[in-house]
Amino acid sequence: MTIAVLGATGMVGSRVITEAGTRGHRVLALSRKPASDDPNVTPIAVDVNNSHAVREALAGSASHSAADAVVLTVRTFPVDQEFLVGATRTVLSIAAELGIRTLVVGGAGALRSPGDHERLVADNPAYVPAGFKTIAAAGVAQLRTCQAHAGGDWVYLSPPAVLEPGERTGRYLRGTDTLLTGPDGRSWISAEDLAVAVLDELEDPDPQQHLITVVHRDEQ
Repeated sequence: MTIAVLGATGMVGSRVITEAGTRGHRVLALSRKPASDDPNVTPIAVDVNNSHAVREALAGSASHSAADAVVLTVRTFPVDQEFLVGATRTVLSIAAELGIRTLVVGGAGALRSPGDHERLVADNPAYVPAGFKTIAAAGVAQLRTCQAHAGGDWVYLSPPAVLEPGERTGRYLRGTDTLLTGPDGRSWISAEDLAVAVLDELEDPDPQQHLITVVHRDEQ
């Protein structure tokens, strides 16, 4: 496949590119200041606010193939919900026009709480301290934006409560709309293993499932 990654220089995006490369896929690395020495990675300077530039990048040109799938991993610090929602809407609309599957790496806040399915993680202080509520709320708004594209070919991947750089083990458990925890009660995964889950979903998609989540699985 040719996989476009928006947010290519971020923690998740950069690892998705690495994982895609190890599996033999071609990658379009889209960001404001992309760079790569890998012959299978095509860096493309794109501002996600520029819908014309995004469309050109995904549609292909003389310098690169059209994308078969796009992974949206953009984030802002401090959080900018308006930007996140706008970027998501832009990518979903263009991808739908071009017939490209979209995988959105979102936030854990959009999931239901374990043991309390009426309560979103974004509203549960056990998982989201007060200082992170705006970030969690932005993730919920991003999922709602995806759901507004009811007929689109997209999937929203929510990480667990903690996502951080670490080791690639290839071990994870997969769920749907409820936050997952491990036997020790922790809800976490490495960015490297999240990238594994991203590529697994792109290679073997379930068109009927629009919201998925993962968590680290200890070796048995």
